[in-house]
Order: sequence, then C-alpha cells, then structure tokens
Amino acid sequence: MAPSATQDQKVAVSKAGITTSETGQRHIPSSVRPDGTLRKEIRVRPGYRPPEDVEVYKNRTAAAWKDRGKGPIPGSEAVTKDESSSAAANKNAKRREARKKAATSANPDAPKTPVPEAAKEEPLDPEAEKAKEARKLTKKLRQARDLKNKKEQGDALLPEQFEKVIKINELIRQLDKLGFDAEGEKKAAETETGS
Repeated sequence: MAPSATQDQKVAVSKAGITTSETGQRHIPSSVRPDGTLRKEIRVRPGYRPPEDVEVYKNRTAAAWKDRGKGPIPGSEAVTKDESSSAAANKNAKRREARKKAATSANPDAPKTPVPEAAKEEPLDPEAEKAKEARKLTKKLRQARDLKNKKEQGDALLPEQFEKVIKINELIRQLDKLGFDAEGEKKAAETETGS
C-alpha cells in the first residue's frame, strides 16, 4: 500500500488540536466518536487562533505577589559562598586554625571551644578594681542621699526608692571596707601607710 500525499507531509499540532501541514493548510483532523461514528475533518480559516493557542501574558510582579507565601523564608537558606576565592578569607581561616592549635597546645585539658579574648586577659591590678568598685558605691550612695532629701521635703517615694534610702549605712560600710570615706575619697590613713 503506497502512502498518500497527506501522510508524507509533516504535521504540526497545536494545543487546540489544529494541525498545520507543510503547505500551510490548517484543519481539525477527523476522529471517531465514542459510539463508533466518524467525525468529518473541519477546515480552520486562515488567521484564526483559538483561545487555547493564545499565549497568556504573565506579569512577573503579579506572579511573585501571588506566590509570596510559597517557598522558603527569605534568609533562611544558608548562603553558599565560595570563600576559597578570597585572599582575606584564606588568611582569616588560617588565623582561626592557628588560634585553635595554640589554644589546644597551651592547655590540652581545656575544652575544645575557643575562649573569648576578654576572658583570657589577666585581671587588672587590685587597686584599680577597688577604685572602680568605690566609684560604683559612691554613685549609689549619692542617689540614695538625694532620695532621702526628697523624702525629708515631703515627697512620696516608691518602694524600691525607699529600699535605696534604707541601704545608705550599708553602702558607707562597704566603702569603708574598701578603704574609702563616705564621699568616695581614699582615706588619709590608707595613703600614708601605702606610701
């Protein structure tokens, strides 16, 4: 059986089922109905585009707005950055490794987590620490005396303010223990014996 002329031609089929032959003729091919009867081939007039074949314009902004709740949370995915390309990143990585090695070699029993630099430093001299503590206590004492003066003038104090007023004698004792007077000045006897 020899192939017919229509079978030799290449056929393009659209979404709507319209076939276009190489000669440019468009038609809906014949088909068989469920009851076994034959549908005729239907010619499609030139230039007609069925709605199924029309490309729908898609606005990217509108599509992004529509899909805004879908997908991952912005920033939740880890950034995959190639740090090996940066010279500074290489240098920083080497420094981290050197710090880790130095920390483990200095104290093999120490935990493997790095210790912050502030914790490694030696404490300041005791005199500076005493002076710092005395300044704190002097400030608290000054605030407590101001509250006491307000109370004496007839102002009402809050419970936490009243507690500060009660602690005035305790603050003076703590300053005395550190070697400072009630005004926050170093005691004269301490300076003479220390010289």
